[in-house]
Amino acid sequence: MRVPAIERYTIADYLDWEGDWELIDGVAFAMAPSPLFSHQALGAEIHAQLHDALEDCPHCQALYEIDVRFSEDTVVRPDVIVICHEPEGEWITRAPELIFEVVSPKTARRDEVTKFQLYRDEGVAWYGIVYPDLKKAKLWRLVEGDYRKVGDFYDERLRIDLSKCAIELDFSRLWRRLPKGNPNQTAP
Repeated sequence: MRVPAIERYTIADYLDWEGDWELIDGVAFAMAPSPLFSHQALGAEIHAQLHDALEDCPHCQALYEIDVRFSEDTVVRPDVIVICHEPEGEWITRAPELIFEVVSPKTARRDEVTKFQLYRDEGVAWYGIVYPDLKKAKLWRLVEGDYRKVGDFYDERLRIDLSKCAIELDFSRLWRRLPKGNPNQTAP
């Protein structure tokens, strides 16, 4: 039996597509429809905290839903990133120091497996996955080329040491604006 070939794409292809897509190792992934309220609220709160924490750091900045081009066949749009370098033009083309993804039902496997491996291999120093229904965030730190779990966070504060500054994240603030009961999300 002949196995069908998987089509591979490049950034040039990606730039011609309509709609929202991500491209990982040449494989196209359609992005889910606009995020649900909980997803948007969490992403906005994470971005706000990081933005405020970095206010006095002249080297680092928090960005929300921006494309990151890792190579000619890989471009992703994380929910929130922190970079500690000057972008080369309008694109983020180097690994961010920190990435947060908010899990939704259609992206859980991609966030937990595909992007976990991608971000590790690309040298993203910190990776966080946020689970709205559990009011939990999991955080990993890159150590000697592999992710080591820092912990599961619910209402704790955590100091995150970036290459050029340190920030503190208050996880209890993430959940304060979420609606009560959220059956539309997924949990590990």
